[in-house]
Amino acid sequence: MRAPFLAQGRAGGGVPWSEKQVGTKLEGATMKRIIQIGLCILLIALPGASAFAGRHQVRPAAAAGALEQIGHEPLMNRGMNAALAVRGDYAYVGSRTDGLHPNAGLMVVDISDPAAPSVVHQIGPPAAGNIGETTREMRIWPEKELLIVLNLASNCSYLIHECSPTSATMDDVFRFFDISGENAAAPKLVGEYVPSVNPHEFFLWDDPKRPGRALMYMSTPGGGTQLLVTDISRAAEGEFEEIATWTTVIPEQGDNRLHSLSVSNDGTRGFIAYLQGGFFVIDTSQIAKGVPEPKIELVTPLQNRVFWEGPGAHSAVKLYGRPYVVVTDEVYGEIPVLLAGHGCPWGWMRVVDIRNPAAPKVVSEYTLPENNDEFCASLTDNTPDRNTLASYAAHNPTVTKNLVFVTWHAGGVQVVDLHDPAAPTQVAEFKPEPLPAVVTEDPVLSSGRDKVVMWSYPVIQDGLIYVVDVRNGLYILEYSGPYQNEVVGVDFLEGNSNLGDALKMEPVKKR
Repeated sequence: MRAPFLAQGRAGGGVPWSEKQVGTKLEGATMKRIIQIGLCILLIALPGASAFAGRHQVRPAAAAGALEQIGHEPLMNRGMNAALAVRGDYAYVGSRTDGLHPNAGLMVVDISDPAAPSVVHQIGPPAAGNIGETTREMRIWPEKELLIVLNLASNCSYLIHECSPTSATMDDVFRFFDISGENAAAPKLVGEYVPSVNPHEFFLWDDPKRPGRALMYMSTPGGGTQLLVTDISRAAEGEFEEIATWTTVIPEQGDNRLHSLSVSNDGTRGFIAYLQGGFFVIDTSQIAKGVPEPKIELVTPLQNRVFWEGPGAHSAVKLYGRPYVVVTDEVYGEIPVLLAGHGCPWGWMRVVDIRNPAAPKVVSEYTLPENNDEFCASLTDNTPDRNTLASYAAHNPTVTKNLVFVTWHAGGVQVVDLHDPAAPTQVAEFKPEPLPAVVTEDPVLSSGRDKVVMWSYPVIQDGLIYVVDVRNGLYILEYSGPYQNEVVGVDFLEGNSNLGDALKMEPVKKR
């Protein structure tokens, strides 16, 4: 059983844990303010029953593939990198920490020559890089040439993100930047939006049937509401309409809150990663159709959801054109008391069959050797650092029809062949040579002996894969191997929007 975690409260949001709940006496107001953590690992792990009873195991490579490094930008060796957005000749990289640290702004990288990317601009205060804020989530809406940046304060932890303790009193805010023309190299702030509930992650859905309409589906696990949907069609004019909210309660199921979700290309289905509440499917068709006061309904009855022990479902992304969903399960390294029970064997990837979305089934699991009990048993008290301040956990997936590219923290970037969803097979991986030193090490991901922390949703542009390592910067990779035709011809693809080639891989039927 994983130990209880400390939840961060805010006005109108989450409820702080008491000393009794934590089981540790905390002295003084300062210590009470310091104990904050990221919502992505707010865990009360209880044993769970999975629909998949098989033993998880790593699959040997059946066909050779490769991820070749084309380019690398160390981002001033600052460490603590986070969100990634890519469009045309520029990539934008956020920070996992705040303005207490040097160069914690939003980096603009010229990628016109993928072999020689270079930082050309940094957005600093007050638009980014503020004390108490972390630029941890980003997307680009190409139709309006807007860069969307979610600046998290409620999830900017002193202990696991090296943020200022004052962030607990601040609201999260979206900032919108014009990246048209010359502004692409130096984005211009054009609008701000403070949601009614603090968000954690968001999926950008561009309506394929209505030009100029885009929605943000935000997970809001810090309050009673779990999902908030906002129409950003008039974001450039400073107008934002919150059109739907939703929540569901799963009794006696530990930490059952919405961590993140993805939405089908046509907007009719949501694929839910509900932490220990597990994975299930919701009906979002009324939102897609633009029905006034739309309702969100369950497609999967809660008793039919799939769930498992541990932190639970972190991200859920559907394979294009196929009835399977890739679900990741992120687990952090250990910090005594605060993160006791975390660490080895960390978290891995599951494949869920949704041919009957009312009764999804886990059909396979994919792990690395570090995710198995044998590896954990080999870590003794005499093992240097015991891997406790590292994480071999699956984080964010970007998919095609038969492949998934997953950032796996210290496991690097994993490329997995899902042609047979019941037998996922590793076809390639990439683990860079770490930088000799960075300004700020991640307290729970790179403060130990493992210095690779692949983190962002991979972005595929013009057949190349762009990915951010928390510690080591921006990497540009080229894939060769099975189903490489699904990658080399891609103009644009990412796991947290339906933009670009998503509509080519899974065309939308007429409503």
